[in-house]
Amino acid sequence: MGDERRALVLGGGGITGIAWMYGLVAGLAADGIDLTGADLVVGTSAGSAVGANLAAGRDPQALLETQLAPPSGEIAANLGLRLAVRYGVAALAGPRDARRVRARIGRMALAADTVGEAERLAAIGSRLGDAGWPSGRDLWITAVDAYTGDLRVFTRDDGVPLATAVAASCAVPGVWPPVTAAGTRWIDGGVRSMANADLAAGYGRVVEEPR
Repeated sequence: MGDERRALVLGGGGITGIAWMYGLVAGLAADGIDLTGADLVVGTSAGSAVGANLAAGRDPQALLETQLAPPSGEIAANLGLRLAVRYGVAALAGPRDARRVRARIGRMALAADTVGEAERLAAIGSRLGDAGWPSGRDLWITAVDAYTGDLRVFTRDDGVPLATAVAASCAVPGVWPPVTAAGTRWIDGGVRSMANADLAAGYGRVVEEPR
């Protein structure tokens, strides 16, 4: 018999992506397809917040309703053409090796003028409430080292608070501040891959969203 372990892979998408993922999981549950019992949840960027709440056992329909309610602790993101140009310059101004490109984007993020790290952590904390690392299943949260460009997968064994790991995974370069944890600073896991679905290799059943 093959590997019957199940993995749920949740990728980026910002606030809209969070609502989309909650709606999708809630809609599938209403039709008898429960994604919340996955053995492994991989969360990247927006998917890290969704994955953390689902892994904590929270009802996806209630999470969707909360997400659609008027914003409370959220901070408006400052996006635009100028940021896209900065990404392009960081990607092209040097060797094209993927890790080095990520490191250049990290340096851009470290130099960017954003809201403070504490304010951003508070906003992320408002999404998670009292959720902590789950004990009954694996939750992997991805982030990228802002200095080296290396991928890091945070788990409950790392001693990093869940809200900090999620904030690191959601730290879009140039929009949000890099997050301090484990002796360095971290940027959005989506800089390496929108979903980092390769981390679920070896699992018999894998569902990846958003597509």
